[in-house]
Amino acid sequence: MERNRRITLARRPEGLPADDDFATDEVDIPELDEGEALMRTTHLSIDPTVRTWISEARSYFPPVEIGEVVRSPGAGVIVATRCDAYEVGDLVTSLPGWQEYSVVRDDVFTTPAPPGVDAVDLLGVLGQNGMAAHIGLLDVGSASPGDTVVVSAAAGATGSVAAQIAKLTGCRVVGIAGSDEKCDWLVDGLGLDAAINHRDEGFGDALRAATPDRIDVYFDNVGGWMLDAVLRRLAMHARVVLCGAISVYNDPRKPPGPSNYLELITQRARMEGFNTFDHWGRFAEITTELAGWVADGRLVGRETFVHGLERAPEALRMLFEGGNTGKLLVEVG
Repeated sequence: MERNRRITLARRPEGLPADDDFATDEVDIPELDEGEALMRTTHLSIDPTVRTWISEARSYFPPVEIGEVVRSPGAGVIVATRCDAYEVGDLVTSLPGWQEYSVVRDDVFTTPAPPGVDAVDLLGVLGQNGMAAHIGLLDVGSASPGDTVVVSAAAGATGSVAAQIAKLTGCRVVGIAGSDEKCDWLVDGLGLDAAINHRDEGFGDALRAATPDRIDVYFDNVGGWMLDAVLRRLAMHARVVLCGAISVYNDPRKPPGPSNYLELITQRARMEGFNTFDHWGRFAEITTELAGWVADGRLVGRETFVHGLERAPEALRMLFEGGNTGKLLVEVG
């Protein structure tokens, strides 16, 4: 009889997660109660938030406890059901964690796929990454035609969508990425106006050259020193959108806040964090708009695949080492 392979948290990582921080086991596939369905996971979404969930940091979810399955978004197929909301064969997204099978319910965490949408798009451009990009850029950042928008981690899952939406809005868009290859993709593949490799020694000069009229909207996925550098380039009434801070998630002690925060006073600017769950009621509307842009070719996704559930810890490290372009996914099968 088939068993459920799982990866659990063995200890709290110190710095970059190591293989020994996790344990692998097999357990019986859970039996269903009324109102439950069984999902067989096909893809896991590897996101920076997974690193925060396996720490003891305060978050919008409680930390994963030692011995628990590592929490992670994913997509899969319903293979058994006692829930009226799902039929066998339905494709859904949920929070299955790092395991092959999980129990899902008709709740806020599980969403059936619209017709014609596959698991890859559902976890990327049409999923939480697309939602974060759309809400962060347009609702929080109030990006408008003619604005100069800078996006950090612009070759990542959320940043690449945010950068494209900014172009669709009529903005001048500058992406920041970690390699010349990624920068070339941002300009030649996505049509950004400029891209800067943050690993180059002349980063500050390149940022000034790429933003001659300063920066109206900064979509920040990185935090740390990069946020500090961008604050020096803010325009009057600029908006700084805090989506993530991947540069500091592995630090045992968080570094001091940006020394250039007084630029927010000087430029009458604002800096605001957000969470997509606060906009749950708009998900259907935003998904429809994103799907329309994908259908007509104005919005494209790109993925990096890692094959095999057992490689999920490796995939998580790749995220912090710059080993992916676009959405990073583990194919579980």
